[in-house]
Amino acid sequence: MKIVLDGMGGDNAPQEIVRGAVDAAKAISHDIYIVGKKEAIEAELKKAGYKGTNIEIVNADDVITMEDSPVKAIRRKTESSMVIGLTMVRDGQGDVFISGGNTGALVVGSRMILGRIEGIDRPVLASIYPCLGGDASLLVDAGASSEAKAQNLLEYGLMGSIYMEKVWGRENPRVGLVNLGVEESKGTSVTKDAFKRLKKAPINFVGNVEAREVPTGACEVIVCDGFVGNVILKLSEGLAWNILKLVKTKLMSNIKTKVAALMLKGEMSSLREEFDYAEYGGAPILGVNGPVIKIHGSSNADAVKNAIWKSVPYSSENVVDIIRQSMLDLEEIIEKDEEE
Repeated sequence: MKIVLDGMGGDNAPQEIVRGAVDAAKAISHDIYIVGKKEAIEAELKKAGYKGTNIEIVNADDVITMEDSPVKAIRRKTESSMVIGLTMVRDGQGDVFISGGNTGALVVGSRMILGRIEGIDRPVLASIYPCLGGDASLLVDAGASSEAKAQNLLEYGLMGSIYMEKVWGRENPRVGLVNLGVEESKGTSVTKDAFKRLKKAPINFVGNVEAREVPTGACEVIVCDGFVGNVILKLSEGLAWNILKLVKTKLMSNIKTKVAALMLKGEMSSLREEFDYAEYGGAPILGVNGPVIKIHGSSNADAVKNAIWKSVPYSSENVVDIIRQSMLDLEEIIEKDEEE
């Protein structure tokens, strides 16, 4: 397998990108191609003491920055690490692309360079969502499109279900639609229509879920438009870290609580890890003709390493092909319903 890594994407590139690639290369035999400015990447590989043979450098003279306009950047910066990396996947020179660069540019670039899967109206950014005391869920959409039609929400549920089953090993994952209430009659005209479509789809649809149920693991696949999804993500992230910060402050307030804090050190570290994005291997862009993973812009070496590991089943389990076939099957189901 050929794993293509954007060596210049993110706040900590190329140092953390290279370190993550080196750490991953020790555990897997797949080839890793780091795309970016050759001299800078070579220097980081030297710093990391890399002596292996499964990391190669693909030179890219340009970089798409976080300030760049997505569409303009993809069209004009053809020698950038992001465009070259996506093109490698399109041309069969890579099996999966990972980037911590400009999210908008990566979504647009994936759509423009790789193209959409036939039947998918709008590719989507999915994100792993940590749940309290249990396995994480997948939030679809995490912010790629602020608005969505009912058909889009149906596609999100279908693609998210396939990804969770094939990449995360969740058999028959529960799919829920974020809404104002659990009743089928609740919500906007879009969510009501989406409910009916999801109910007929070949997935384990459990109905509407309220926002308060999301953090407790009400379902494995959380379906919503990008506006709602992004708000859920950022609110949850801010709330989690502020609660941890408050608990730490309280535990450091006097000698008694400091002793308690020492006794709870392991549990606190474990809790912190549950909410750490670095542990989950990035967010897939579903609905395009090739596996693409978006990692956090401030990703450290651990986050990069975990993303590389998760990219292996994303490609090897043929998730893109399964989504493609599932869309064809879905069209047949819809046609039969219309005939009846």
